[in-house]
Amino acid sequence: MILKVIMLVVFFAIMIGVGFYSRKQATDVNGFVLGGRSVGPWLTAFAYGTSYFSAVIFVGYAGQFGWKYGIASTWIGIGNAVLGSLIAWAVLGRRTRLITQKLDSRTMPEFFERRYNSKSLKLVSSLIIFVFLIPYTASLYNGLSRLFGMAFEIDYKVCVIAMAALTGIYVIVGGYMATAINDFIQGIIMLFGIVVVIAAVLKNYGGLTGALDKLANVSDPAVSSTPGVFASFLGPDIFNLVCVVILTSLGTWGLPQMVQKFYAIKDEKSIRTGTVVSTIFAVIVAGGCYFLGGFGRLTDTDVAAEGFDAIIPHLLECLPPILIGLVVILVLSASMSTLSSLVLTSSSTLTIDFIKGTIVPKMSEKKQVLTMRIMLVVFIAISAVIAIVQYSSKITFIAQLMGVSWGALAGAFLAPFLYGLYWKKTTVGACWASFIWGAGIMTLNFISNTWHVFSFPAQIQSPVNCGALAMVGGLIIVPIVSLVTPKPDQKMVEEAFSCYDETVTVAHKKVLD
Repeated sequence: MILKVIMLVVFFAIMIGVGFYSRKQATDVNGFVLGGRSVGPWLTAFAYGTSYFSAVIFVGYAGQFGWKYGIASTWIGIGNAVLGSLIAWAVLGRRTRLITQKLDSRTMPEFFERRYNSKSLKLVSSLIIFVFLIPYTASLYNGLSRLFGMAFEIDYKVCVIAMAALTGIYVIVGGYMATAINDFIQGIIMLFGIVVVIAAVLKNYGGLTGALDKLANVSDPAVSSTPGVFASFLGPDIFNLVCVVILTSLGTWGLPQMVQKFYAIKDEKSIRTGTVVSTIFAVIVAGGCYFLGGFGRLTDTDVAAEGFDAIIPHLLECLPPILIGLVVILVLSASMSTLSSLVLTSSSTLTIDFIKGTIVPKMSEKKQVLTMRIMLVVFIAISAVIAIVQYSSKITFIAQLMGVSWGALAGAFLAPFLYGLYWKKTTVGACWASFIWGAGIMTLNFISNTWHVFSFPAQIQSPVNCGALAMVGGLIIVPIVSLVTPKPDQKMVEEAFSCYDETVTVAHKKVLD
């Protein structure tokens, strides 16, 4: 116990120390929100990866989808690495950095306003972010309850308050740069931790071969009658597995807290290095989490009584104390890194796009930074209260709303953002159609599953499947609506896209011609 407490104290001390170290770079809006657009490749890559993978992935999704699909759930992690990291960086990285600097936009709603010349788009998109990021933020605490109970026997409320307070301190003091540096430290812990934990868990089941043999003997007639299906290459349910891959991989392309990482990239080298590093990070962390979750059926978990969140803790409970301490810090790292990214995105969006955009248009830089710090406290407090209320009273609809958040945000924003980077003919009407489609279908899905007022088709009753449909549907809706709605101001669009055609000089040691 003493060793585990020492590990926690050292971890928290480093996080707060980094916050105070970074405070000089958080004196203006650009520095507080984007680190002055001077964040290097390793910090950017780790900031992207650690914001991507949280305790929701490690405890919730890994346990749930590992139970449903067996070892085939590893494909989710591979999809996260290839589609959610590698291709995302290649498609979005450079163009996002260039056009957001050209338009002087620091948030996704600001991008929508200046790219499409519509203040209404900015206001509505900031409202969507506010509504759907709060429950997603609250979900980050859920994975901690069982792990802290197993390791320290500490009350869940204490865990939530401590994590919220410590995260708030370093983000409020140091802004984006503190978040990026801490993300790097937390990412190292996540990389090392997941490898050690997987090796230790598999050892308890006779190594990789022994664990796979045991998994091949597991059967569940309610899921599939195929022998050894949970140890198979594609698992028992390919369609739903693909939907999970789409939701958790393509979704990053439209999430404001992920896309804004590209705003802060320093230079071309940062894009190349960041692409490679973030992809490797995703392979190890996401692939490792889902691979570990694939062995969940080897435990004696009663899913009906305990829920999917109990699966991973049951896999870990036989580890030695020092590894339990490592797991707790791993999950804390995953949660705090994502929490810091979400609350920074929420506070900057509300301050820059809503308060300054409508209520106090002449707000000074100093007051904007102060307001963002105040909003950070508010967002962290709200998310912590929601997490405690949901845990204490077992209000299930809050947990369901958390599952809707990712699909609603990505379903609304992915298509307008992506087409806005590449296609000059994208219209304001198409953006509105995507906003209504993405947020609308996920809200209806939530109402259907919570109050059963009406029924969705069986294939999209799951928020996961519905979220995948929201994203893919938006990619189809935006070009169709753009062809039949009033064209954008050609002069404004050409001015925005001119940043892609500017000539730059590069040394021969980097490029031959």
